Amino acid sequence: MRLAAAVAAAALLAPACGAAAAPTYLPPWGPPPPGAGVAFAVPPFDQVVDLYGDAVDPQLTLFLAGNQFMVVPDLIAAFERAYPRYTHVFVETLPPGKLAAQIASGALIMGSLRITARPDVYAAGRPRIESLERERHWFVSTRDYAANRLAIMVAAGNPRHVRGVADLGSARVRVSMPNPAFEGVGRSIEALYRKVGGEALERTVMQGKVADGTTILTEIHHRQSPLNILEGRADAAPVWYTESYFQQRLLHHAIATIEIPEAENVHAVYTAAVLRAAPHPRAARDFVAFLTTPAAQAIFRKYRFELPRAARP
Repeated sequence: MRLAAAVAAAALLAPACGAAAAPTYLPPWGPPPPGAGVAFAVPPFDQVVDLYGDAVDPQLTLFLAGNQFMVVPDLIAAFERAYPRYTHVFVETLPPGKLAAQIASGALIMGSLRITARPDVYAAGRPRIESLERERHWFVSTRDYAANRLAIMVAAGNPRHVRGVADLGSARVRVSMPNPAFEGVGRSIEALYRKVGGEALERTVMQGKVADGTTILTEIHHRQSPLNILEGRADAAPVWYTESYFQQRLLHHAIATIEIPEAENVHAVYTAAVLRAAPHPRAARDFVAFLTTPAAQAIFRKYRFELPRAARP
């Protein structure tokens, strides 16, 4: 009885003795999919992010470039309302290079899980879609549906007083930078460095600062860069504007956004492609058509994505 009492007392005292709850800013940064089931996640130790929906026998499988992850719950709910025949949708929102490698290899290994999902739709920046079609002839049709621009994410209050892109070359500013080897946005940001500060700025950020540890290269920037800022590992992160807006304005995390002047900025157009090998070609066509409907575009605008220039009124 004494042992049982001691154990019970220790359990009650544990929170007061320094057992801290997980920080509130940890992912997944979005709601779970609807439907019954046992909820289990222990951030940051045991959880799954960037896989959404019904992975077993889906009626539609989407591979969407990861920077769109915040749109997915609203977008899938609206799609299922518009097309009630689809009730089981599976979405991956990993970096587009990883998604392309998954298509080519036939599987994704995530920890101890092997996923052999075959996508019906692959969506990424237009240059990647065009390159894959030239090299691999994967797609039967494509459609532009959204656009984005770059911004700089910093901690709330901007303690390092970052004013613009040139400041990312400063030795005192630690930068969280997407690795161009894995993430298409990295190449857009490299173009931004050249546009603002020539090859000298690009070399400083991408070579000199990588070598001395003041540039941290990421593999999945839409998860790593916000956490690098929030947990104090980085002072600034070049990201798509929508990612900083989402963290600051919708999640109310301790994030601030530094706007990049239009004359300096780099834009991207997102393109959705129906795969030739799509297991569900009709569902794929329905989803791609849905992306440019008023209902879908209203969701993209909610998260501050833009219309592609060709589609603007």
